Amino acid sequence: MTDVGSMTSTGWQETCQTLAAAGLVVQASARKEIEGLNSLIPLIEAANSSGVRLLNDSTVGDLLAIAPKETDEPMQKAPKLSQVTLSDSDSPSPIGRVLAPVGDTSTSPQPRPHGSSNYSIEDFPMAASEVDSEIEIHFDITGKSTTEGTLGDMQSCFRSRLSQIRNIMISQRVLPRRPINNSEAWRNRQRHNSKDYEITIVGLVSEVRWARSGSLMFDVEDETTRIGCILKPPSDASPLHPSMDGLMDDEIVGVSGNFLSGERDTKFFVRDIHKPPLGNHSKAQAGNASAVSAAFLSDVHLGSKTFLTSQWGKMIHWFNNDPLARTVKYFVLSGDGVDGVGIYPGQERHLTIKDLFKQYSELARMLEEIPDWVDVVMLPGNHDAVRPAEPQPALDPEVQQDYSNTVFVGNPCDFSLHGVRVLSYHGKSIDDFVATLRSVTYSRPEMAMKAMLERRHLAPSWGGKTPLSPEPEDRLVIPVIPDIFVTGHVHGHFVGNHKGTTMVHSSTWQDQTDFQRMLGFQPKPCVLTVVNLHTYATASINFV
Repeated sequence: MTDVGSMTSTGWQETCQTLAAAGLVVQASARKEIEGLNSLIPLIEAANSSGVRLLNDSTVGDLLAIAPKETDEPMQKAPKLSQVTLSDSDSPSPIGRVLAPVGDTSTSPQPRPHGSSNYSIEDFPMAASEVDSEIEIHFDITGKSTTEGTLGDMQSCFRSRLSQIRNIMISQRVLPRRPINNSEAWRNRQRHNSKDYEITIVGLVSEVRWARSGSLMFDVEDETTRIGCILKPPSDASPLHPSMDGLMDDEIVGVSGNFLSGERDTKFFVRDIHKPPLGNHSKAQAGNASAVSAAFLSDVHLGSKTFLTSQWGKMIHWFNNDPLARTVKYFVLSGDGVDGVGIYPGQERHLTIKDLFKQYSELARMLEEIPDWVDVVMLPGNHDAVRPAEPQPALDPEVQQDYSNTVFVGNPCDFSLHGVRVLSYHGKSIDDFVATLRSVTYSRPEMAMKAMLERRHLAPSWGGKTPLSPEPEDRLVIPVIPDIFVTGHVHGHFVGNHKGTTMVHSSTWQDQTDFQRMLGFQPKPCVLTVVNLHTYATASINFV
């Protein structure tokens, strides 16, 4: 490591790392002045003695005014500096009150906590304490659920889904021709019986099954009728060819092809399957004046015997001391904050806190240890004290009263942070994607997230592993592509990009459970994901 007293051969990135190790957050506006210095020592001492943590063009100038003058010898050790504070704005003197002398600053920066070196601090430019909160909720089911669970509500929900996604497909021209309704297609099936007379229909998928020949068979249903379809595998198709990955019951697709009459019945021979459009998304950015970060976590499972207490303490220490943590303005908890009570048979023997309200009270106490400049956004999950059917409302007000600096929302929730659109969903439907699609496994939850975006729906399958509430308007449709898409539930971890959307599969704070051990599944706990809302730089901080 180059000596901290010399700037002649130190690159800007190493300079930022050195200042970060000294507890300082650097903005790009300060780069010119800092690169002009022969030594960082006077700047570090002046900042530490004055309580300044954010270095921009303004604060660097003020700090250099109270720092001792640099020597012409770049390698010469800087003189000791008395501990001072910045003067009052009305004072004619640049030197404030002298508090006490300080000793030499260490010439070697301390290593980053927990070995995290996968980010550059210059990509996280803004101290969160300097920025006011700006949260805009676009959709949250809390207080808006109108379903009575009737057959009419179910029919309205599916009609709403079909109408929304079909209109997206038509308006964004992903279909080769304008679709016709199923009843019209069936009436004219004798005319549309060859490749020269192909048609396109759009509807909900049902009755998905694989034939012995390897063909995919399914029905497509719209408001008028249902048509049986068959898709033969391409001659060169692998098992994970896009056309052979599978379909989910109740997802919306368009199919193009023609009718073929067989000995027993007439089938629609599918040549192409059309999914809703998902082009390359252009993300919105928070402005320069609000370039703060959001941290993401899920599945804390407080109250479980497998909750990782000591690792939580490490994270709290990080929040209160690390330079990167000072850029975090929002802490998004995407469901299962507590382990709950009575979630599955025999759960009591796995609990350290067997009272549900005490679980929530203890979680509130632990969140109080996070710095007060951080706003918590909390969603429920399948272990929380809300209805299991999605979309789920926010936690009950009786639970909320123990919390401060916390925004309670439903699951899923579509919201914006300083103009950056975030879609947060606990992720229970990942179970259905794993059970249905060949490409999706529990070890790769990001594949389920991609499938959700590509289907423009968070939980398509009715009657599967995910309980669904038949709201007259289907609010699990994804009408607007998010800038950040975050899920949890299966205790993995992933950060990546899919067609312009930053995808975060949030980590858990629970060790391997007996059930996971039986399945041979190894979770990825105690990883906090941080995303800057201006630069979209990401950091994964591991506390194991």
